Amino acid sequence: MKKLAKFTLLPLLLLSAGCTVDIKTGSEGDKSEAKSEVISVSEDQSQDVSVTPSEEQQSGPVAFDSSKPVSIKFYHTMNNTLVAVLDGAIKRFNAIYPNINVESVSAGGYDDVRDQLKTSLSTDSAVCDMCYCYPDHVALYNQARKVVALDRFIEDETYGFTQEQIDDFVLSYWEEGKSFGDDLMYSLPFSKSSEALFYNKDVFEELNLSVPTHWFKDDGLDETTSMEYVCEKIKEAYPTSYPLGYDSESNWFITLCEQYNSAYTSSGLPHYLFDNDVNRGFVKKLKVWYDKGYFTTKALEAQYTSNLFKNMDQTKHTCYMCIGSTAGASNQKPDGLVFDVGVAKIPQANPQNGKVISQGPNVCIFKNNDPQKEIACWLLLRFLTTDVPFQGQFSMASGYSPVIKSVYADEIYQEFLDNADGGEYLMATATEIAKEEEEWYFTSPAFIGSADARDNVGSMLVSIFADNSADIDSTVANAFATTISQLQK
Repeated sequence: MKKLAKFTLLPLLLLSAGCTVDIKTGSEGDKSEAKSEVISVSEDQSQDVSVTPSEEQQSGPVAFDSSKPVSIKFYHTMNNTLVAVLDGAIKRFNAIYPNINVESVSAGGYDDVRDQLKTSLSTDSAVCDMCYCYPDHVALYNQARKVVALDRFIEDETYGFTQEQIDDFVLSYWEEGKSFGDDLMYSLPFSKSSEALFYNKDVFEELNLSVPTHWFKDDGLDETTSMEYVCEKIKEAYPTSYPLGYDSESNWFITLCEQYNSAYTSSGLPHYLFDNDVNRGFVKKLKVWYDKGYFTTKALEAQYTSNLFKNMDQTKHTCYMCIGSTAGASNQKPDGLVFDVGVAKIPQANPQNGKVISQGPNVCIFKNNDPQKEIACWLLLRFLTTDVPFQGQFSMASGYSPVIKSVYADEIYQEFLDNADGGEYLMATATEIAKEEEEWYFTSPAFIGSADARDNVGSMLVSIFADNSADIDSTVANAFATTISQLQK
């Protein structure tokens, strides 16, 4: 096996500094949309509460005084390993802008950051100048008209982006920043992941199975490449196992909506659309699978299904496939590498027109009475999102995908990818799969109440799977009604 050269210096330096690598991201500790509370809501779905846009865009060139000191505070959720990478980038940033003092604050989890900001914004100020957050949180913060629209900075001739830099961003990541209803850019992408299928290559070879590329045997495709067929054969060979584990029930439902071109939510009105015939149809199919013992999920097991995937003790729950976050790939690696792990794209309704969820936090900037602080935040954000060394190092340390495509041409990052083997360097393998899925990425609309929909469809699936007496049509309708009622509170 080819050994890492330059790349190995990064973790070794971090470990020698006393940092530990314990990164659980994506569906393992990460959320596409974190739960939020509503600052102001409507009476029903007839009123749009998706976002309260910020004030009118300022015009004219950006004027930054590099001779005067300015301090900014950046709230994030990074662990020690990622903070070390960030600190290194800030040092290089300060070589360009020595007058900007950056206070980097690891403020707990995503909900902790949200709650601190929600409280501070209610008093007409923000506890930080910029933060690492989910799109649903940006919509929440914009209810207080405190999020800076970035368009003025992006377009500035001196401090903005060139067209080449804009084109370097992964398109779906870039577009997510302006998905709030007024076509203004309120955030830039920072940490991104997708989902992948991790599978036990040894068992697949033993049973002569193909990696599944679609879901159901009646999809009109080769049934031997369906997830349904593969689960059936694994269950026959290992009757006490769950062939498949899925770490996010919500992601599964939302992804199937997208793959089958069926409505889930909308940024326009009405927001909630997921109670429909197509969605009830695939839920009924999944219920049949569950009753046959074909799969389990995180909520049903009260643990990540990657734990089952790594388990070799047949007296305990185990599975031979797991769908989870590409950024959480290190959590799919069995102790001692007792079997080879394969990584593949997730199954599709139509493999020729694939869809896979894009998730992970962005960074937004808050309005400030001192415009120099806003500009200083922008300069830091511009640096972190366009600097190839930082994007590469952050990706290698975290498992997240780079948000700019030029990282893949970097010599050190390419060496990292060259070691992708499904074993010791499983994270690199998953990153390659995420890159292959790039043209398939989708995101759900972000608006006040979108997190409720996400939570409720996940809970709905768990309820249907676990309760043999559940009426599926009624359960879907009840989840839909509950989501609307939450918007009205």
